[in-house]
Amino acid sequence: MSANDDNNLIVFEGHQIRKAFHEGEWWFSIIDVVQALVGGDRPRKYWNDLKKKLFQEGYDQLSEKIGQLKMPSSDGKLYETDCANTETLFRIIQSIPSPKVEPLKRWLARVGKERIDEIENPELAMGRMQELYEKKGYPKEWIDKRLRGIAVRQDLTDEWRNRGASSSVEFAILTNEIMQGTFDLKVDEYKQVKALERENLRDHMTDIELILTMLAEATTTTLHRDRESQGMEPLRKDAKDGGAVAGRTRKDIERQTGKPVVSTANFKRLGSKRPKRLKAGED
Repeated sequence: MSANDDNNLIVFEGHQIRKAFHEGEWWFSIIDVVQALVGGDRPRKYWNDLKKKLFQEGYDQLSEKIGQLKMPSSDGKLYETDCANTETLFRIIQSIPSPKVEPLKRWLARVGKERIDEIENPELAMGRMQELYEKKGYPKEWIDKRLRGIAVRQDLTDEWRNRGASSSVEFAILTNEIMQGTFDLKVDEYKQVKALERENLRDHMTDIELILTMLAEATTTTLHRDRESQGMEPLRKDAKDGGAVAGRTRKDIERQTGKPVVSTANFKRLGSKRPKRLKAGED
């Protein structure tokens, strides 16, 4: 199995849990859920032992309901990870002796319902995201740009799905083409500049970085439609061309301002009002 571009991280009582929207519902990393419930430094061994125990108790059908989706690891690479939908996960965690089981079940049920509601009414998703960013301390002007960027990105990924790209690996390839053309950096390289690990790069972009990303992705979407592109190679060419449009704009801005656009600033420390910028030649 491969997860689509809706991969995300959510947090339960301080523990990050990877999730992916697959075949019309949320699937969650079982290892992450086990870690959230029992702690310790060996959640994989705990899960392997629990899986054997469940099979011995007669739950053979459980194996058919556990899928492997490719999800990002701490090294930034994608690895196949045991995942389960909400219903199957309920059965698994019910076998784990932890006081956190019931709170986690309620939390998982709420997460699943939120996604269904958001599919029926996308404005709910935008409202929830705005509230989340506000709680984190992001300024309103930045939030407006970020939400607009999410809409632009969604429009683009819809085109990718409709035109022959579906896996997270293919999405990553196309995204890297866009980012390389715009900023002369691939996503992982850009995250290194901002000293990020598993965080979302766009959540740590400055206003101008967000605007250029939107320009590149909106241009790429337009090229897909105008050229009626189908398949990875035509989509990849469009991504390069779309990124190049934004890249030329970036270079023009840098000539006019005398400063590089790519910034080392991130929003881990929201108290900093003036982002530190890269010196000339560092990008």
